[in-house]
Amino acid sequence: MTSLPKPGRRPERTHFSSGPCAKRPGWTPGTLANAFLGRSHRAKEGKARLKLAIDKTKSILGLPSDYLCAIVPGSDTGAFEMAMWTMLGARGVEALAWESFGKGWITDIVKQLKLDDVRVTEAPYGQIPDLSKVDFTRDVIFTANGTTAGVRVPDYNWIPANRQGLTFVDATSAVFAQAVDWSKIDALTFSWQKVLGGEAAHGMLILSPRAVERLETYTPRWPLPKVFRLTSGGQLIKGVFEGETLNTPSMLCVEDYLDALSWAESVGGLPALQARADSNAKVLHDWAERTPWIANLAEDPRTRSNTSVCLKLADPAIAQLSDDAQKDFVKRMAGRLEKEGVAFDTANHRDAPASFRIWAGATIDRPDLEALTAWLDWAYAEEKGALAKAA
Repeated sequence: MTSLPKPGRRPERTHFSSGPCAKRPGWTPGTLANAFLGRSHRAKEGKARLKLAIDKTKSILGLPSDYLCAIVPGSDTGAFEMAMWTMLGARGVEALAWESFGKGWITDIVKQLKLDDVRVTEAPYGQIPDLSKVDFTRDVIFTANGTTAGVRVPDYNWIPANRQGLTFVDATSAVFAQAVDWSKIDALTFSWQKVLGGEAAHGMLILSPRAVERLETYTPRWPLPKVFRLTSGGQLIKGVFEGETLNTPSMLCVEDYLDALSWAESVGGLPALQARADSNAKVLHDWAERTPWIANLAEDPRTRSNTSVCLKLADPAIAQLSDDAQKDFVKRMAGRLEKEGVAFDTANHRDAPASFRIWAGATIDRPDLEALTAWLDWAYAEEKGALAKAA
């Protein structure tokens, strides 16, 4: 294969990781200068900063007035575990999975919570289960955007308004980038370091009135750690949803999240964030359509992510190799990009098939993705040439 010259244009910001994700454009450490540090988060000013983060989140996402939002420990993982451990077990569960994180929730439900009445519905990477067959007499668990497969739910029309069970949604790489029908959601979680590029270790838990009712009327048969307890004496601990966190948060991270939320407001709020992600993802999707050696891992265009875009090797000479050999090819390509200083963290998750995973959320600038595609072509030509010489 003929080698390509190195592209003359380089991405200005080279961070394409799918978590933690790129900081918002123009971010500097100086934006955190006014962080509430060296004081108790329970002080009046500290609680005010935490409540402001909750209020801004609810405002930008357009949450219904009767929905609650809390800052909880443990990133998205902690938030989703909290939802499962406090509310599952009241009825049967249907767990949907089409990538690694969804499969992780199934492991917790089956092996840790040891629930008896569990129905697992899975699809291979690149596909999505038949959503029309989901049983909503059960509690239903799914990821809104399968981060390691690049597959998202196309909409929320498959969820009935008169469902009997609750819906539990891991939306950490979907919120702020994809439309959410809140009338179809009972418990939704995300983390700051995903779509808005905040700092890690804190999760957000959003609850519908139906979820609150479950919390106040159902007691799990297993003990709950202190950081999971959302009720006391059968009543919701309302302070948790007003900034009185269950444990000590990092006020430096809180300030960073507030900065990200203010930036989101400054660019036009939720519609602008979604438009930026759509425009960014289109760069990668269009490039994949016209480039013979690469293809979308997500098979149905309606389910292709606009944040975690996953791309597999399509060259027959490479695609016929074992998955391990293809993963090595991807890693070597990603290594070339890192060595050139033009792109970092582009290889997919270790549990995913051989593929690239490139973040296209709102904190990424479209021109950087346009520049990246040329470098991907260059790295592919280099690596295929090296493979041919080795043979």
